[in-house]
Parts: sequence; structure tokens; C-alpha cells
Amino acid sequence: MSDVKSNLRQVRASLPEGVRLVAVSKFHPAEKLMEAYADGQRIFGESHEQELRTKHEQLPKDIEWHFIGHLQTNKVKLIVPYVSMIEAVDSIRLLREIERQAERQGRAEVRVLLELHLAEEATKYGLTPDDCRQLLSDGEWRTMKHVRICGLMMMASNTDDEARIEREFQMASDLFDEFKSTFFAADDAFCERSWGMSDDYRLAVRHASTMVRIGTTIFGPREY
Repeated sequence: MSDVKSNLRQVRASLPEGVRLVAVSKFHPAEKLMEAYADGQRIFGESHEQELRTKHEQLPKDIEWHFIGHLQTNKVKLIVPYVSMIEAVDSIRLLREIERQAERQGRAEVRVLLELHLAEEATKYGLTPDDCRQLLSDGEWRTMKHVRICGLMMMASNTDDEARIEREFQMASDLFDEFKSTFFAADDAFCERSWGMSDDYRLAVRHASTMVRIGTTIFGPREY
């Protein structure tokens, strides 16, 4: 058995029922993705538009591609034809552009997650809790016919302090519950809590994560 398949099975075995795996495949060759695909993996995460397009052309069409990196508005048109979900929406401006490009390119719906900034590092992107509340309260998103907000995503602080990481995951979970009851009580599509990566996903699933993004643990070091 290949290392990729062996690693993939170990990760899957460690995930509780109901938690889906996004295999973060950026900077890994299509051959490695095919090893994971052959073992049943169907959700892959990319963060560069050119790499996403190339892999989309090379690989089976039933793959569900998630765009997981910071997305600039001028790149939206390049990924809308290929993505199943955009995981890191951090502004109303970006939501507007996704709506515009989805309509222009004939996409009935693009699923998105709102990205929270809860970590202490200033370098991370995302909406503060108050900014996220404001975006949802303003309600412009309700008029968008081609964008579907399906939940929240976040990245915890890059630290060895597990208590701090768990506090951030719990804060994200609490915010999900707040937004669900306030804005999405009747919308079953708002159901995703995307937090947890290779180093901290075991902590994330303790705090209601429904989707973990794991790359290095499956594919090994990135191949630039």
C-alpha cells in the first residue's frame, strides 16, 4: 500500500462519524491525488487558481474542489467554473464578486463559508466576530441568487498552547450556534464548521467541527 493510502486511512480512522475530510492537495502532484482518489477520497482543497484549473482538467470530474486559501476578488472569475465550495470568504465585497461571476458564468449556486479571524496572529485573514455579525445583519447576502452561505471556517493560532487552540475552536462553535439561530434557523444548508488541520484536527473535532482540512499528514511535505 502506498504511503498516501496508508496515511489517508489512518486519518479517516481517527475522525468521528459525520466529520468530512478535505484533503489539502495544493503543491502536490496529480499522481498523489489519484492515489487518494483511488482509495475513495473525493474532496480536495486547493489555494491557487492556476493549479486548481490544471488539476481539474487532469483529474476525474466527480471530485469536489474546495478553494481554501485567501481569495482576491480579481481571481474569483478564474475559479468559479471549477469550485464546489469557497471556504474563506472574508468580506461582503468578495461575496458580491462571487455572486457576479457565478451569474455571468452560468453557475446556479456556489457554496461558501464565512471565514472568522479568531487567532491572535495579525497575519491571518478573516472577519472578526463583530464584522461577521454586521455582514449578516445587513442582509445583502439574502438577495444573492447564486451564493449559498453554508457555514463558518477558521484557523486556530499557530501555537503549542492547546488550551488556547481549544478556546478558539469553542469560540467558533459558539458563533456558529449564534448565527444559526439568528440568521439561518430555517436553512439546513448552513451546517458546516470547517476548523482543524494536520496539527490540531483532533482538538477541532472536540469542538463540533464537521470538516477538517488535512494535507501534510496525508501527502507528506509539499512539492513546490
